[in-house]
Amino acid sequence: MSTRKHTALPKAQILIEALPWLTRHHGRTVVIKFGGNAMVDEELKAAFAQDVVFLRHAGLKPVVVHGGGPQISAALDRHGIVSEFKAGLRVTTEDAMDVVRMVLAGQVQRELVGLLNQHGPLAVGMTGEDAHTITAVKHRPEIDGEPVDIGRVGEITGIDTGAIEALLADGRIPVVSSIARSQDDGHVYNVNADTAAAALAAALGAETLMVLTDVEGLYEDWPHSDEVISRLTASQLEKLLPELSSGMVPKMEGCLHAVRNGVRTARVIDGRVQHSILLEIFTDEGIGTMVVPDGTAAAVPAAQGES
Repeated sequence: MSTRKHTALPKAQILIEALPWLTRHHGRTVVIKFGGNAMVDEELKAAFAQDVVFLRHAGLKPVVVHGGGPQISAALDRHGIVSEFKAGLRVTTEDAMDVVRMVLAGQVQRELVGLLNQHGPLAVGMTGEDAHTITAVKHRPEIDGEPVDIGRVGEITGIDTGAIEALLADGRIPVVSSIARSQDDGHVYNVNADTAAAALAAALGAETLMVLTDVEGLYEDWPHSDEVISRLTASQLEKLLPELSSGMVPKMEGCLHAVRNGVRTARVIDGRVQHSILLEIFTDEGIGTMVVPDGTAAAVPAAQGES
């Protein structure tokens, strides 16, 4: 009896610790950007799928958004298409766009939907093209003050959440590939998945945007310190943006966009840690960097019934 009591008690304490967070998040939408190491490591992929299904069964409404940089690069290599980057963004020719679309919608998304659906008939895959979910125009980044052509890379101009909201109302988990329909020329665009996740979170009025990365969070003074900033406001983040590494910029800009457009919290979390999503949402400590709107009080669970 004493052994059983000893092993069961910590489990009960963990569940009780999650209670105020379960209460606060119940019925709320959570947008999760799936990427980094969690996309390529088999154990991390399986743990991610478990986490998302857990959220759904815990009364939340998860929406998953994904890109697929490593898989796209590998597929372009196989097709003999050279990967070129300008201003940190992949140049996406018409030929490359066909491969991008095939990889995102036909490979990465299918695998993720399959992992989620091992736990029940939950996940439905779609791209931003479906039901006009994401609309974009050609993105022309500037290098040294001059706009450059990077092909079929899009800048998001509109979000229609109708299809996603219908799936959520039906108890499904939408899995969205970061491809957009063109606003003006009948083509499709490759859009940054961090940016797409942030735009969807804002349009859905999500409680939280979570971005999986391959770092512990936003560092205080990288590379001189590996101290992670656990919480900062939108204005504090805006001041830091010019100093960030190029890979972190779209993630943190996405977090900033989300909290400035109605999302209550945006978090960058370490996707290399198994079950990082559950640790971040359902424990007091959290494990990444949380961005909150300006003027937000300390991030504590809302009292039962608080909106």
